[in-house]
Amino acid sequence: MSLTSIAQEKNLRGKRVLVRLDFNVPIAGGKITDDFRIIAALPTITLLRDAGAKIIAISHIEGKAAAKQDKKSKNSAADAPSLAPVAEYLVEKKVPVTFVPKYFTVAAEKTLDAMKDGDMVLFENLRINKGEKNNDEAFAQKLAAMADLYVNEAFPVSHRAHASIVGVPKFLPSFAGPNFMREVKNLSQAFTPERPFLFVLGGAKFDTKMPLIEKFLGLADFIFVGGALANNFFKELHYEIGESTVSEGDFHLSHMLETKKVFIPTDVVTGRATAKKVKLAHMIGRKDTISDAGPESLVQLADIVSRSKFILWNGPLGNYEDGFSDATLQLADIISKSRTTSIVGGGDTVAAIQSMGLMDKFTFVSTGGGAMLDFLANETLPGIEALEQGKE
Repeated sequence: MSLTSIAQEKNLRGKRVLVRLDFNVPIAGGKITDDFRIIAALPTITLLRDAGAKIIAISHIEGKAAAKQDKKSKNSAADAPSLAPVAEYLVEKKVPVTFVPKYFTVAAEKTLDAMKDGDMVLFENLRINKGEKNNDEAFAQKLAAMADLYVNEAFPVSHRAHASIVGVPKFLPSFAGPNFMREVKNLSQAFTPERPFLFVLGGAKFDTKMPLIEKFLGLADFIFVGGALANNFFKELHYEIGESTVSEGDFHLSHMLETKKVFIPTDVVTGRATAKKVKLAHMIGRKDTISDAGPESLVQLADIVSRSKFILWNGPLGNYEDGFSDATLQLADIISKSRTTSIVGGGDTVAAIQSMGLMDKFTFVSTGGGAMLDFLANETLPGIEALEQGKE
């Protein structure tokens, strides 16, 4: 890939740098509850500030991530939460920033004109503008007109063909942020891995993740499929799955199982979070709901981990949000204690690692969820292609 890092640019003093960040973080009661993506962006902000750039930061934030925000805030559209709490958080972290609530206004222009070298502004949620998700060229041009250079430091959303990701690079000299470069470098290890290579894939939505399993059948030595994804394999084996979550459709998975590379839980956890029961995978009742991988499955996984030299993991092994986190937490502990090269990503997976204080025990923790999966499947992203093909 022919990506150029903004860290290689020598003369940034006094230049306006439009930085696409990913501040799509969960907020409750006006307070940020998970700052992983913000913390990941701080070194890039520091780099630009120290170089004397005038930082124009833009990001989106989704309703799901900020469901507890007051949608009647004067700084947000009815269907678009505000980034104001993020600006407040940055100030609390000793990162001076001026929050700009509206785009392309006289007041916004005055704020930009008043910037000094090293100053930073953060504009309101990109998605208050319909042109963002629609990749409207006129909107992209307006964003580009605010700056001299563009930096994409939003790997987690670079699988989306949105204006701030693929539109702006057509109009400005464009660069990847340092963390974006690290994402590409580390995730690319999965294409030429050390062996044995273990790929652990959890979560749901089998139809979107099946191409990834197909691809890694030729790259990995072991593929462990957990979470609701495993239920489709149980169905293929004619196991009873009760009332468990399962993706609709016939995926013809027998050829995967015949490779002897694909492993699924041998035992599972059913019942409510307060009344869990462990059952063999082929002994599920019609009223049961499979919610997590069982202890025997973790013993099997621990053995595979001990024999692996490279591990790639995305997605929880159970219904994490509903309290079925035991298997995911146990796997995090197992991998953290190994001496294996380990790359992990996905919201619930990272949350589990954070909750255990194990972030520094993994070789690399990706900020991406869907972007990580798309990059692994396609070896590129719309955001990467936009940077490669952008204005010289």
